[in-house]
Amino acid sequence: MSAPARPAPDSGVGVLDKASIILDLIEQRPAGLTELVRRSGLTRPTVYRLAVAMERLDLLCRDGRGWFSPGPRLERLGVEAHHDRMAHVAHRVLADLRELSSFDVRLHRLHKGVHVCVAASRDPVTGMETLPVGTARPAKAGPIGQVLLAWQSAEELYEGLCGARFTAQHLARVRRTGWAYGFDDAHEGQAAFAVPVWNGQGRVVAALALVGARTRLPDVPEQPLRSQVLDTAEELGKAAPYRWQPPVPPRDRG
Repeated sequence: MSAPARPAPDSGVGVLDKASIILDLIEQRPAGLTELVRRSGLTRPTVYRLAVAMERLDLLCRDGRGWFSPGPRLERLGVEAHHDRMAHVAHRVLADLRELSSFDVRLHRLHKGVHVCVAASRDPVTGMETLPVGTARPAKAGPIGQVLLAWQSAEELYEGLCGARFTAQHLARVRRTGWAYGFDDAHEGQAAFAVPVWNGQGRVVAALALVGARTRLPDVPEQPLRSQVLDTAEELGKAAPYRWQPPVPPRDRG
């Protein structure tokens, strides 16, 4: 179903109005030049000139098919605008999940080939974070790296798999089940169960992970625990930018 048409922008500056039309269309879904021309009602030279200019400014980017999507500059603005809200939500929901599960809980984001801890539950005895916020690990190993990479574009998958300690088959399994399990690369002798956090644009923006001794955290956690983790990831996702309802990711609750 197509998204409902939005009122034509009217800023009084024609070139900005046309650029806004293109951004509105790209926000709904990635699109090639032909589709942008058809849906915008603008001429092909105009769409091409504006889209390429916005690409140079990092407002748009193109994938291997030549389709335009929101660029890194818009992504950074969205992250900054919603950072405080997501961090605030994470502080509460990670503590709740820690109490329910008795496992350490962490939230990680992907940044330039590493995954960074952006929130962590606190040790109930010491009150200290179970992993210091800002701790970074290469996204080439472990379940957290797999979850953060599994739903990326084909080009990003190729780059992420170069030198990785997991394969495309591992990532296909993550996409099929909706989660990943393996040794935690931050704590020796511990295992991690990680699930994706989806934002309202159908993108994985973070990985939520339970971490504990391998003898306590089985490779397929029981259904109630899986449900708790997935529900927490959904709550975190609601704090991320929202535009349209994303495709429902696999939720293996059975």
